[in-house]
Amino acid sequence: MSPAARLRGLKPDWISDPKVWRTEVLAGLVVALALIPEAISFSIIAGVDPAIGLFASFTMAVVISIVGGRRAMISAATGAVALVIAPLNREHGFGYLVAAVILAGVFQVVLGALGVAKLMRFIPRSVMVGFVNSLAILIFMAQVPEMTDVPWAVYPLIAAGLVLMVFFPKITTVIPAPLVSIVILTAITVAAAIAVPTVGDKGALPSSLPVPGLPDVPFTHDTLTTIAPYAFAMALVGLMESLMTAKLVDGITDTHSNKTRESIGQGVANIVTGFFGGMGGCAMIGQTMINVKVSGARTRVSTFLAGAFLMVLCIVFGPVVSDIPMAALVAVMVMVSFATFDWHSIAPKTLRRLPAGEIAVMVITVACVVATHNLAIGVVVGSITAMVVFAKRVAHLAEVTAVVDPDGKTVVYRVTGELFFASSNDLVGQFDYATDPDKVVIDLSAAHIWDASSVAALDTIETKYARRGKTVEITGLNDPSADLHGKLTGELTGSH
Repeated sequence: MSPAARLRGLKPDWISDPKVWRTEVLAGLVVALALIPEAISFSIIAGVDPAIGLFASFTMAVVISIVGGRRAMISAATGAVALVIAPLNREHGFGYLVAAVILAGVFQVVLGALGVAKLMRFIPRSVMVGFVNSLAILIFMAQVPEMTDVPWAVYPLIAAGLVLMVFFPKITTVIPAPLVSIVILTAITVAAAIAVPTVGDKGALPSSLPVPGLPDVPFTHDTLTTIAPYAFAMALVGLMESLMTAKLVDGITDTHSNKTRESIGQGVANIVTGFFGGMGGCAMIGQTMINVKVSGARTRVSTFLAGAFLMVLCIVFGPVVSDIPMAALVAVMVMVSFATFDWHSIAPKTLRRLPAGEIAVMVITVACVVATHNLAIGVVVGSITAMVVFAKRVAHLAEVTAVVDPDGKTVVYRVTGELFFASSNDLVGQFDYATDPDKVVIDLSAAHIWDASSVAALDTIETKYARRGKTVEITGLNDPSADLHGKLTGELTGSH
């Protein structure tokens, strides 16, 4: 095989497919248009110039398209990150914010290398559904301010945008419906001189590319201790939001992503963003849904072009972009929120079949996210609630049955189920210490010891019998249980 043929064999099929390129290019353009008002809004939340958020969105998207582990996912400046670092900027200044972004990137690289992505397997489905639904609610809530105290013309424009996005795909899917909607509504408002809020009203767009440089802070231990808590919080929030988004896109596209690479890639993107004076960011779920679900993008090209188009639109076509009515972008985001929400999860038929604990976890996750506007907090609280529900459910699975030998000299207690901190607490009270014969056998052949609490419970049972001059024999331990019991017995309660 010739070198050229071998090279062709290494290239993905989509590289030579014009249909894929058209989809990716148009998807990147739609995402770039939707990123502009969002990035400006998040800049305001963080208390920085709008250009800072736009620069961050540009560098995050371009870098993550190369080093990230999830194709077609969009990373940019986000509200979650802005909320975390806003107090630092307010109290210490912009230089400290930039230094915190760089340090947060370093933390993310380290956490990614340590395998933090593997923790994703412990997030149950009910939390994931709650995460998706709360995300849809947050996307919709973010549009409400754009629909209140506005000229009446905004409402028919939003309605027209929604109608276009619903019905245009029935005509053709060659051009993304959101792009068609944005172009048509912009043309109408400009041609008819309709006075409605526009992208330009959000803030001035940058006129040049960002320039790399070091943060303007003293490189001292005091600076490090000042920025470290904010940087670590930003690193955790950014990673959690990015990994949850990656998992969501995995399900939508039925493909697998490299979560460890994505974690490290997020760190690299934030380090680069910090050196270019950006406010940092993470995966953007709303824009990712526009890219993947609405526009049908599937490769890194759309992510790269979203960042590249963002700067081109701001620097070259700034006056045109400034004329885009916010109503057009609001319509796009409202459509995204409806498409993102898992309507099946709240159908009466589904709710009747789901265990009450699963419903509670889903509701608590949504409530926490909506109340705090922080997806990471909702996921953590939801996961902890799911663990409590699970522990309570399996705590009752450990059963004890007693059989006394015919000679009356021995009693055999057969323990069935999983022994861990929740179930082992009730274990001690299921033995008849006073009236049992002198020899007691505890058969654990149908049980498994998971933790030190269970070993301590068994030691307590032996101690209670020993005080009455009775002996206890534990039998039937499987190898892992025997190993754990052998290491810890007698070491936890101080006596046998």
